[in-house]
Formats: sequence, structure tokens, C-alpha cells
Amino acid sequence: MTFWEVLALMGIPSAITGIAVWLLKRWMAKKDKEREKRSNVMMQLMISNINATDAAISLGEATARAVQRIPDAHCNGDMHEALEYSKMTKHERRDLLQKLGVQSAVS
Repeated sequence: MTFWEVLALMGIPSAITGIAVWLLKRWMAKKDKEREKRSNVMMQLMISNINATDAAISLGEATARAVQRIPDAHCNGDMHEALEYSKMTKHERRDLLQKLGVQSAVS
């Protein structure tokens, strides 16, 4: 065998390996982009759920305060306790979200 034949024989496996590595890197980059996109969508969904929960708590508090103002609605201590618990829970959630770094969901 000549020098050039040996060189050609060594180059074929190297070329096949290079193409395989290039295809693998391309496939992994595509999967990373898809994973990042799914992660962003999940973050948006979580923030939406956080905002919806805050809206529900605010609506419940507003309804409880409105019912307390009705003269014929004899509110007992449960209403006051529920309002206090709602306020405490809302503040605990806000503190936890700030601690976790979910800034855009905290109002």
C-alpha cells in the first residue's frame, strides 16, 4: 500500500465520525430549543395561574367586605376570620413568590 492509500483509508472513518458528531450536535441543538420553548410556555402558564389565584382571592375578599356592609346580613366571626386568613395567605404567597424570584407575577 502506498502512503496515499493509507491516508485515504484513515480519512474515511474520520469523515464518518465527523458527520455523525455534526448530526448529533444538530439534533441536540434542536431538542434544546424545543425544551426551552416548552419551559417558557410552562413559566407563562404558572404565572397565569398565580395571577388567576390572586384574582380569585381578591374577589372573595371584596365579596366578603360587601356582605359585611349589608345591614340585614348578620355576619358572624367566621367572616372576619376568613378575611384575616385570606389576607395572611395572600401575603405569605407574595413573600414566597418574591423569595423564589417570580417577580412578574407579584403585584
